[in-house]
Amino acid sequence: MATKPNGKSPVLSASDEKVMFFRDVLLGPHETHLRFRLIHFWEAWNPIKKTLIGLGMLLIDKQGTVIQGFISPGRIEQYLGKLKRRTVYKLDNFYGSSNKSVYRVSDHAVTVSLSWNSKLSVLEDITTPFDEDRFRFHSYEVFEANCDLKGDLYDVVGHMKLVNVHTLTERPVLDKVQIAAARHLLVHLQLYDGPVIKVYLWDNVATEFCRKFKSCETTPTVLLITTVNTKRLGGTLALTSMSSSRVFMDYDVQPTIDYFAWLGSNPEVAGKVNADVVTKREQLTIGEIFSYIKQESAKEAFFECTATIDDVLHGSAWYCARLSVYDNSDQAVFVLLGDAGRALTGWHASELVSSYFEANADIGVDQEAPVSEALINTIRQRHKFSVKVTEYNLSGKTRALTVTKILPLDTPTETETSAGNSIAATPDETFQTGNDVCEASKSRVGSADVGSKRSCDNAKVEEAKRPKPGN
Repeated sequence: MATKPNGKSPVLSASDEKVMFFRDVLLGPHETHLRFRLIHFWEAWNPIKKTLIGLGMLLIDKQGTVIQGFISPGRIEQYLGKLKRRTVYKLDNFYGSSNKSVYRVSDHAVTVSLSWNSKLSVLEDITTPFDEDRFRFHSYEVFEANCDLKGDLYDVVGHMKLVNVHTLTERPVLDKVQIAAARHLLVHLQLYDGPVIKVYLWDNVATEFCRKFKSCETTPTVLLITTVNTKRLGGTLALTSMSSSRVFMDYDVQPTIDYFAWLGSNPEVAGKVNADVVTKREQLTIGEIFSYIKQESAKEAFFECTATIDDVLHGSAWYCARLSVYDNSDQAVFVLLGDAGRALTGWHASELVSSYFEANADIGVDQEAPVSEALINTIRQRHKFSVKVTEYNLSGKTRALTVTKILPLDTPTETETSAGNSIAATPDETFQTGNDVCEASKSRVGSADVGSKRSCDNAKVEEAKRPKPGN
């Protein structure tokens, strides 16, 4: 399906002074001027250091050439009040800097950077038309080839099959009153030249999606997202929004209009569209959650995870109940909060810990102490957990995952004993039996900054009951 720019808007002008075109911009200082339409601007942040890099811009000149612009942090306040999307500007004096090799949003090798002697002014009287936008669409094969390379950010268009809503407050919403709380969206997007692909939207991009979605009289079908980053999550190719991303739907721009018309002429494709909004958090394996945490674009979020309890851990310094769990992909430490403990044992999480201290107040700090029998009885049980990825996970301060709820299993609970359900343990976390189990448990706890208070005697007793990975 062919796509094209979003049309042209004529702008009147009486001035015909010489202008440098983007195609002629080279590296180094330029004491001349440019004329362009401001397509988009955004704050560029370092995702690791959480520092503001500067203000990024996407510019287009009257020849239709797109180039990236940049304003350093110290100059943002000087220019921010003048910036308005789709407005035509004149820029006197600038510096041509090398376009970065990571997360590029334009093909041009040079970035227009505003310098100490730059002067930006609005043009209102130009006769030459300027395109309002231009998109960079590529095939599914190009997305695959660029996966995890942190290279160019391309645009994608397709029709929505499913929208999963995630929020920082754990309450899934697409509600006008609570719309500001939606900070994480997962869209299943059917590409016209490829398979259904997962697209993750974050922060302002997610909020803008919700605003547009709710403003549509009918359920929107077509979605266009600009400058998406290609990532592999749990072995599956996915696209994630960046701070430079924008969203368009149905009749917003020419490419979505074209795609909507294409769907109308291809009823066998349109019949497959299912843009229902569901309020179910995405279910991931432990391994996929850890893969998600490693992403530079990762934010705090909630997921569902089905896992089997392998051991009971406790660290008195943290005053909380902890479980060692596993599934077919990886192992983790789950921290029980609030009613999550009650759903699992009949006790609130804080009550479990309080009873532990009361029962073992006379035991020295160097001695092993048994934990609550209610928690021990959960070993071998398989549950679906509502897991929250927190800022502590994203900053690398802990790998322990917070559990806020225990959810009903989709299928009856059963012990995973078959070879097909065996856990793929890492080399230094392979479980064995008897005293080896106790030692392995201590090793896992140490990696999560907690201490095991379950005695080796209890480990031996429970060893006979516990499923052994690989058997």
